[in-house]
Amino acid sequence: MPRTRATTAPPPEPGKGRYYMISVVAKAYGIHPQTLRLYEREGLLKPSRTDGNTRQYSEQDLKQLEVILNLTRELGVNLAGVEIALNMRRKMEQVQLEVGEFVSWVRQELARAAQEGWQERLQQALVRLPPAPVADAKQPAAEATRSPRGGVG
Repeated sequence: MPRTRATTAPPPEPGKGRYYMISVVAKAYGIHPQTLRLYEREGLLKPSRTDGNTRQYSEQDLKQLEVILNLTRELGVNLAGVEIALNMRRKMEQVQLEVGEFVSWVRQELARAAQEGWQERLQQALVRLPPAPVADAKQPAAEATRSPRGGVG
């Protein structure tokens, strides 16, 4: 007989700085506390610990748990796949952060260059070169790449 999943309403959004014990999180998400321990053993969750070594789940941990549960319950992904997906997600977030920083830097440089009159400086700084000869369309490609001594390249 197929196992049915308990569908419970998501827990209320925890406030900033609030932490939840394993029993509260397990009950709120309809999972066994041992499942949370397994996710921690597999490195999928990293709850903080009290001085007495009690697990405490933060808002960030709960968001991570929701992603894990969505991948396993809704998409049928196994734990190895979840680990890969979470690693890719972290890498994508890092790349997005780096791209955002780069775009900010480019905007700052463009604004600075606009204030400094970069167009005038560019015209004064560059040495004018005659246009490079383009291969004649009438010559075959092999002839266009020959050196003056008759060799190729």
